[in-house]
Amino acid sequence: MSSDKLRIVLMGTGPFAVPSFEAIRAAGHDIPVVITRPMPPVKSRGGPPPAPVRDWATEHGLPIEAPESINDSEAVERLNEFAADLMVVCDYGQILRPPALASSKWGGINLHGSLLPAYRGAAPVQRALLSGDEETGVSVIHMTPRLDGGPILATRRTPISSTETAGELEERLSQIGVDATLEAITLLQRELINHDGEQPLPALGSVQDASKVSKAARLSKAEAEIDWSKSSRHIDCLVRGMQPWPVAFTFAETKPGKPPIRLAIRKVTPVVDAAVGPNQIGCLLATETKGEMAIGCGDGRVIVERLQPAGKNEMDAAEFIRGHRLEAGFRFGKN
Repeated sequence: MSSDKLRIVLMGTGPFAVPSFEAIRAAGHDIPVVITRPMPPVKSRGGPPPAPVRDWATEHGLPIEAPESINDSEAVERLNEFAADLMVVCDYGQILRPPALASSKWGGINLHGSLLPAYRGAAPVQRALLSGDEETGVSVIHMTPRLDGGPILATRRTPISSTETAGELEERLSQIGVDATLEAITLLQRELINHDGEQPLPALGSVQDASKVSKAARLSKAEAEIDWSKSSRHIDCLVRGMQPWPVAFTFAETKPGKPPIRLAIRKVTPVVDAAVGPNQIGCLLATETKGEMAIGCGDGRVIVERLQPAGKNEMDAAEFIRGHRLEAGFRFGKN
């Protein structure tokens, strides 16, 4: 192996990691192992959940290991056996403690889906959309035990499209992250290739501004319920930010005495309209467009274009309106 090729342990689970891992493989670096999360037990007839990194590693014949905890003594001992120059971690799901980080010559780098120090945590892409941000990006940090808190080695910025869902944005950021990851690896090679290992690693990258830290907690199903008193933009951001999971929803009590139908809301268009009054919030509005599903909200209306009733296929909202013969004034949400 030539001197510009490194021995790199890859550590990831979800789809965000795959493009950067593939770029590292294609660059000819030595990958002694791909570490991923254990497969969870299968709870439905649909089969096991997706495992993108595992599938990618299998496709390329790379060794796979999946310890329950990357920080237990046995797992750390195994990491030391690989004698890696570097660990590249992305979308893995566990925080590495100091012994695990010390198992490779240069520690680890992590690709994160935000412009750190904004949105540290598990759901950075979704939280940027839910906050209505107009710009986001990726950051590659030199890892420390603090969650997403290490110095920044590389960043890439990108505007957020007004129609982009979290799933679409995450896929795009995963591609943007390839160049940033390779840049960070090159920086470490240039600065640390002659490091003797006897002294602590020199400080590289930019220290994060602690005053600008924000958190990106995991999404919950409960926060995906639409509050029709919010602004049209807020509801649009919720619908886009909650896809592909857990998906924004509301309820429709279409038959007296029957349980309300849960409606997953897939696509909306926000419209600011001062003519919509407080008594119309959450109500189906009369419109000039036949069959249009316009629902009153805090600053106007939200035109629902696509939805999915529980247990049914996704459909045009107009089809749902026709099928249930809903009239203007029908109220959505739990009454």
